[in-house]
Amino acid sequence: MAAQAQQTGVVIPDHVPPELVFDLGHITGLQFLQDPYEYYPALHEKYPPLVYDANPMMGGAWVAIKHADAFKALRSADFTIKDAAPFPRDPDNYFKLIPVEFDPPEHRKYRNILDPMLSPAAVLGLADDIRGLANQLIDEFVAKGECEFTTDFARPLPVSVFLSFMGLPLEMRDTFVEWVVSLIQFVDRSRAVQIMAEIENYLTSVIDEKRVRPDGGAISRIVHGEVDGKPLAERDVYGFVFFLFIAGIDTVYAAMNNMWVWLARHPERRREMIADPGNIDNQLEELLRVFGVTFSGRTLTRDIEMRGVQMKAGDRFMCILPAANYDPDVFPDPREVRFDRPRTPILSFTGGVHACMGGHLARLEIKIALQEWLRRIPEFSLKPGTEITYRPSGVIGPDSVPLVW
Repeated sequence: MAAQAQQTGVVIPDHVPPELVFDLGHITGLQFLQDPYEYYPALHEKYPPLVYDANPMMGGAWVAIKHADAFKALRSADFTIKDAAPFPRDPDNYFKLIPVEFDPPEHRKYRNILDPMLSPAAVLGLADDIRGLANQLIDEFVAKGECEFTTDFARPLPVSVFLSFMGLPLEMRDTFVEWVVSLIQFVDRSRAVQIMAEIENYLTSVIDEKRVRPDGGAISRIVHGEVDGKPLAERDVYGFVFFLFIAGIDTVYAAMNNMWVWLARHPERRREMIADPGNIDNQLEELLRVFGVTFSGRTLTRDIEMRGVQMKAGDRFMCILPAANYDPDVFPDPREVRFDRPRTPILSFTGGVHACMGGHLARLEIKIALQEWLRRIPEFSLKPGTEITYRPSGVIGPDSVPLVW
């Protein structure tokens, strides 16, 4: 396996033991694409806890699948997130993804600009609007006895909430989704550069508008925000807005797609949830554990040893967060969906200072979606003949989920 991996064209550093070099097939491999949520728990059964992935898509990186290792990397100063994102950026007009590509203490200064809008209390104030929107969407298709869950519910619910939060026009929702999905899926670089240019042209015009006509949205708050008593630099404003735009469009609906596929396939577990509505928070947390959709890259800031393996400053390090959520040392019988699990930190929203800014909002959106859908459409299944498929992407979720009832 190691010998094969080294033939992929990825340069393996001399300090990496050959017996730890593998091509995991993450994102692009057949086993992953057939069913990511069979692939992730199987990693713990097939590979050492810490390996070097020579998959060309990963570009050569240490890979953590254990909860403890990912937990450490997400919180330790030995790992930096600077310049870790893959988006193609013009080196002559560079921007950082803010606040995620800043380490402490700068990270907190930028994050403070939006944290008041994303606190648990502030997010809870959106609950009635989210619930109303969920029911409006269901009203449009409930009598038909079928829907394309992705486009009829999973996407419009969280994306519409997000666009309102940002201060962006709802009528451009489909265009925004197309941009983001095309960018995070592994298209050729020339296409990615083109999409980046389209996004920048649009967001720059929005930023200019918010400077002149501020409103209550997040973009306006960023445009008029300050760090250390000074306005944000122009490229910092753009980097902040771009990061928020990319991060907020597709993660929630991808998670919902995965969850509803499982609900459709497991009617007995669905009925268990309906019969115990007071346990919704534990049900949600377990589904978020099982159906994590993202991963998080870092770079080592110094030489360290982990699990007896020597790693060097500058080495890339990838936390496969969905795999960490299947760690049997932390979650006994990890493949089993158990709504009575003791509360243990899951890594679906990363962790540490760089934990997902929108984590509280995402939880609330999915919680309300589950409550209202199961209240109004308690019995449903996948449309006969449906084959759930996945594409190589930085966010894991099927493109299409046709449901009938």
